[in-house]
Amino acid sequence: MIISNIAAPLLGLVDTAIIGHLPDAIYLSAVAIGAMAINFVYLLAVFLRMSTTGLVAQSFGADDIHSQRTFAVHGLLFAVVLGVVIIALQPLILWSLWQLVSASDALQLLATDYIRIRLWGTPAALSMLVILGVLLGRQQARSAMVLVILSNLINVILDVVLIIGLGMNVAGAAWASVSAEWVTALTGLFFLHRGLTLQLRHFKQISLKVCKDLLTLNQNIFIRSLVLQLCMAVMTAYASYYGATTVAANAVLMQFLMLISLGLDGVAYAAEALVGQAKGQRNAARLKHWFRLSLFWSMLFAVSYSLLFLFTGSAIIRLITNIPEVIRVAESYLPWLIVMPLLAHWSYLFDGIYIGLSQSKAMRDSMLLAALFGFVPAWLLTLSWQNHGLWFALSLFMLSRGVWQWLLLQRRQMLTLTS
Repeated sequence: MIISNIAAPLLGLVDTAIIGHLPDAIYLSAVAIGAMAINFVYLLAVFLRMSTTGLVAQSFGADDIHSQRTFAVHGLLFAVVLGVVIIALQPLILWSLWQLVSASDALQLLATDYIRIRLWGTPAALSMLVILGVLLGRQQARSAMVLVILSNLINVILDVVLIIGLGMNVAGAAWASVSAEWVTALTGLFFLHRGLTLQLRHFKQISLKVCKDLLTLNQNIFIRSLVLQLCMAVMTAYASYYGATTVAANAVLMQFLMLISLGLDGVAYAAEALVGQAKGQRNAARLKHWFRLSLFWSMLFAVSYSLLFLFTGSAIIRLITNIPEVIRVAESYLPWLIVMPLLAHWSYLFDGIYIGLSQSKAMRDSMLLAALFGFVPAWLLTLSWQNHGLWFALSLFMLSRGVWQWLLLQRRQMLTLTS
């Protein structure tokens, strides 16, 4: 599960690492802003994976192959339609981005090229969210891992060929990611065909009731994801007012959050599948067992990450970029990343628990409370701290998410299967 969850973030890490070794920081800044916009769109659609994982896991626990196939088909159709709509909305996406982000003409041109290219991979990327949701819900983590390895192998090879070999810089990074997304999605469809005997005729069996139920579930998760991504986008968008070097430094440090997700999201993904299976079996004792075990591993990973960043944080920064001014600025904000795993691991874990239980309304409510009473006031009260204020607000946001999630979990007695 730990390896299987990193497909999309690792694409960004590889792009950032290779672009970060080009001689001018403008390329790294362009990829940072472009990737922020693309990730904002993709992560808004993460409800496709979350809802699919929870529903398929419960059907898997109930040994209902028909329901698993139904959720897979409806999810894939939803993903493709949404992907086409997002491509059509390209002008609006770019207009909205440049209303929020301050950038020079040269930087804006490079970032715009990156975004225009990456958007062509949207149907594939969103379909991959559904495919991963099905595989994780069925506890086929090995198949998901194969897709991750394939995706990143293609991306790395094409990054080297297009960026370094052909000198395509930002455009090369974008085309490498798009190619990886499409090849991986097609391979994932083959896995679903093999595991669920999924065929074209199943895509004609569309149920309006299933569509309505999925829409209600996805609506709550969409609001949750929108609030989360708005807070994360502030980290890059508002940092642009502090200069291109600060944007580049934040882009480097954001990769630390991706590294954190390797372990913490991996535990959460396992919790989604196992808790969902326990719910499908109506086994409250088993559900509580998986909750306690997941919490132990989540805390263990959090402590390990903090120690890793404490002793090797500077070395990791230098692996991602060799631009002296970016390294210097990034190191000044490194202490925030050292404590981040200890503050954030609760929210990662509880997301997994909520998804396994299909408690989308509670996910939405806890995110809204954390943003309104955590991130927003912390950011506004520390504007004079500039970029340090942004990192403080993000840290408090992560902590408050976990607090609200725990309170709702207890108040609504979700672990007793009576909610």
